[in-house]
Amino acid sequence: STQGQGQAGWGGWLAVAGLQMAVQQQFETIQIDILQPEMQGHGRVAVVTLNRPEKRNAMDVRFWRDFPAAVQAASQAEDVRAIVLCGAGKAFTAGLDVTDPALFAHLSASSDESRDVARTARKLQQQIQWMQHAISSASEVHVPVIAAVHGACIGAGVDLITACDVRIASEDAAFSVREVKLGLAADVGTLQRLPKVAGNDSLVRELCFTGEEFSAVTAERLGLVSRVVTGGAEEAVEAALRVAKTIAGISPVAIVGTKENLNYSRDRSIEDGLNFVSLWNSANLQTQDVATAALARMQRTAPIFSKL
Repeated sequence: STQGQGQAGWGGWLAVAGLQMAVQQQFETIQIDILQPEMQGHGRVAVVTLNRPEKRNAMDVRFWRDFPAAVQAASQAEDVRAIVLCGAGKAFTAGLDVTDPALFAHLSASSDESRDVARTARKLQQQIQWMQHAISSASEVHVPVIAAVHGACIGAGVDLITACDVRIASEDAAFSVREVKLGLAADVGTLQRLPKVAGNDSLVRELCFTGEEFSAVTAERLGLVSRVVTGGAEEAVEAALRVAKTIAGISPVAIVGTKENLNYSRDRSIEDGLNFVSLWNSANLQTQDVATAALARMQRTAPIFSKL
């Protein structure tokens, strides 16, 4: 399949940027590149690319199988401490591939008219949950996932990026919670996550009710993205890589613990979150990484942390 951004692929662009990499496990709709650390003691960064540029990275049935396995493979590659998620070609993703008959066959509740409503609904619920699991995999892996969004990010693309830890957009990015225009409520994450990552409930509801497209500037104002960078896909990926490489130089014990506690506390009371982190750190404060970080700070040197 076509690799990465443009003819050279992200691999070619990253090589031009002077970064070494090793290509890992192959998937039909996803490309994984593992970047070697630039500094001693830093971990690696994985670049996970949605890789159907000829279809604007529309999510066919293969994507829903590939994505959770690819993110898991990237996170478990040796000493990977952060993942950058991006799209090949002109768009991040056009969302659900409505032209894929295999996907709609998979989502078909039943062709047997004799099945009753309860049994039909149960089967369809299982298919929806299968897709929900694919999107949630970005949130569930132990390392931070940073989405670099350019061009269109439509429908299920918004579901996908809201499951990521950090989102950065290029100035040409355009977003839409498109599902209402297809006659359904978004059901794989946007309606659950977007109100929690955004700071404007009124605007969130307006965008979800209307399905209207909104710009990168609006996404930043909404709180959906951390920042908007001048340029296009390459500039967005460069900005995401800078964040990822910073994370890769920090204690992996600290990063994993931070993500785990942020996710736990997001859906619970402050008291529950405080109890959880006290239990978590009763074990993790015993790591050698604390002493390593303190010594490096005293000596004004860069700390070198062991692999997780």
